[in-house]
Amino acid sequence: MAISVTEPIGWALTCTGRMLFKPFDWRKWFVLGFCAWLAQLGEGGGPNFNAGGGGPGGRSGGGPGPFDPLLDWGREHVGLVILVAVVALVALLAIGLVLTWLSSRGKFMFLDGVVRNRGAVVEPWHRFRTPGNSLFGFRVVFGLAALAVVLLVGGAGLAIAWPDIQAERFGVMAVAGIAVGVLLFFSFVVIVAVIGALLGDFVVPVMYLRGVRTLAAWGIFRREILPGNFWKIVLFYLMRIVLGLGIAVVAIVATCFTCCLTIIPYLGTVILLPIFVFMRSYSVYFLQQFGPGWQFFPAMGGPSPAGVSEAGGSGASERPGGT
Repeated sequence: MAISVTEPIGWALTCTGRMLFKPFDWRKWFVLGFCAWLAQLGEGGGPNFNAGGGGPGGRSGGGPGPFDPLLDWGREHVGLVILVAVVALVALLAIGLVLTWLSSRGKFMFLDGVVRNRGAVVEPWHRFRTPGNSLFGFRVVFGLAALAVVLLVGGAGLAIAWPDIQAERFGVMAVAGIAVGVLLFFSFVVIVAVIGALLGDFVVPVMYLRGVRTLAAWGIFRREILPGNFWKIVLFYLMRIVLGLGIAVVAIVATCFTCCLTIIPYLGTVILLPIFVFMRSYSVYFLQQFGPGWQFFPAMGGPSPAGVSEAGGSGASERPGGT
C-alpha cells in the first residue's frame, strides 16, 4: 500500500479519543500518564529562567566587589573547591544515568500501554527489563561517543585558532577556528537529533514488535524500512515538525488555562496525556503502513508484538483499532 504521512494523523486521533475518552477513566489517565512521564525523563526541559547580569549592581569602580571575599576563600581552599566540584559532577552523572535507565524502560511501558489500550506499571516494568536495559546501554555508549566528538570538535577549533591565541590577538586564524568549530558542532547536533528521532520513532517500536535488542533493531530498520522509503521518512519528520508547532500552541493554551499546572512534573504529563498518546500512536500507525509484518495493534491483524503476552493483555474490543 502507499505510504502516507497524513492518513496516520486521523488514525492516531481516533486511537487517542477511543483510548482516553471512550470511556473516560481517570485511573487509566494517571497510570498511563506515569508511563509517559517515565518515558520522557531527562529528555524534556521546563522553562529556562536566566538571571540577568551586568546591571547597576555590578562593580563600577576599583573598590572590592561583592564576590571578592568568596573568591579569596576559594583561593585559600582550592583542594576543597575541587573536591566539591568533582562530587557534584559525579552526582549529576549518576542522576543522569538513573534518569536514562528509567526512561529507557518507560519508553516500552508507554508504547505497550498505547498498543494494548491500558494503564499498567508493574507487569510491563518487569516484562521489558531486557529491551529496556539494551536501550539504556546503547544510549549511554552513544552519549559517551557524542561527548568524545564534541571534545574533538572543540579541540579542532582550538588547534586552528592556537597561533592567534599564542599571539594574544583576534586574527584570521581565530575567526577560522570559531567558524570551523561552530560549523562542525551544529552539523553534529543535527546528526545526533536525527539519530535520536529515529531511535524513538522506529527503533524502539521495532524492538517492541520483534523482541530484539537495540543493535539488531537498527539493522532491521536499515534493511526493511529505510530502503526505498528515505523520502517518505523525510516527509514524516516534516509533518512531525508541523504537528509539533500546532501541539506547542495547544500546550501553551493548556498551560494558561490550568494556571501553569502543566509545568509540574508528572501532573503536566497527565494533563497533556492526549498529546503524548497522539504522537506515540502517530509514529506507530505510520510504521504499520510498511506491510503485514508491521502490525502493532492486534485488532489490525498480523502478528502480535513479540514482547506482548496475550494472556495478560486486554481484550481485542478494548484495543485501539486501525483503518
